[in-house]
Amino acid sequence: MKFGVVVFPGSNCDHDAWYAVSHNVGHQAEFLWHSDTDLKQSDCVILPGGFSYGDYLRCGAIAKFSPILGAVKKHAQAGGLVMGICNGFQILTESGLLPGALVRNRGLKFICAPVRLTAGTRNSPFTNAIPDGRQLTIPIAHGEGCYVAEQRVLDELEAEERIAFRYVDNPNGSLRDIAGVLNKERNVMGMMPHPERATEPLMGSSDGLLVFESLVRAFVPTK
Repeated sequence: MKFGVVVFPGSNCDHDAWYAVSHNVGHQAEFLWHSDTDLKQSDCVILPGGFSYGDYLRCGAIAKFSPILGAVKKHAQAGGLVMGICNGFQILTESGLLPGALVRNRGLKFICAPVRLTAGTRNSPFTNAIPDGRQLTIPIAHGEGCYVAEQRVLDELEAEERIAFRYVDNPNGSLRDIAGVLNKERNVMGMMPHPERATEPLMGSSDGLLVFESLVRAFVPTK
């Protein structure tokens, strides 16, 4: 399986994601520059965390216009896997690939700390390897991680089991404790916590491996 990690000016978790999938998961990974349109035959595209250029306007509002996003949208529409982490989640909501929005944390402060999560559903390429009822410890690092959406959208996410992850102890005020969501087709997922920062015991937790192992387990070659 081949992963493509998109690099924006301001990305700071791109190498973390690359290392996690190539060294800790053992699959091929390649960097994709934001101004390119070639996904280099990636099976799963990762939009990593960081601070993409233009975040001072609104997180992800400028990054969504990068040429690579056109290729990412085509990849998603064709059934390809896409995962946005932290700032990548914000970019996915801004570009319309995922519903809702990420706004300032309830306490208006940047939070960097390990948090406890549960999988909202195991019926997805991103969560299928997570044991039922298992709590994961994965770190967050964000100032705008509070997930919001219209009541109708929240009800739809609940009914269709498209809440990928929930916080056990909600750190940022996200509605319905949402830490990650899926698109209708279930091949695009955004999450605020950083699984790539929890892929070996030395990091304090290896629970993030379950997210990447889920992707590998679900992957079916199409080429």
